Amino acid sequence: MAPGSQKDCGFFEIGTSSTSWLILCESAIDALSCCALHPEYRCLSTAGARANPRWLSSLISHGLEIYCGYDADPVGDAMAKAMQTRHPNVKRLRPSRKDWNEVIRSK
Repeated sequence: MAPGSQKDCGFFEIGTSSTSWLILCESAIDALSCCALHPEYRCLSTAGARANPRWLSSLISHGLEIYCGYDADPVGDAMAKAMQTRHPNVKRLRPSRKDWNEVIRSK
């Protein structure tokens, strides 16, 4: 993140725009790794584990099927649970290793 940037005002996204499935990842490298593992999804970095990014409600209102793919660690699990409490339609997609980058590096 560049000095002075505001994480909550945007995101990094990769993947096909023709899909209605979206996976939220904590970092850009995880979004890239997740997209390589799941090319049928759009993958988006939230620039850190956050339960309620400013733009999330807008994505939900567009009828997207959203999965929280935050890291498989205490912070990622807690933020995913908090996100699901605020937005019950968000599902959890937990990486099988600590994060999506570790999953892809293990293959």
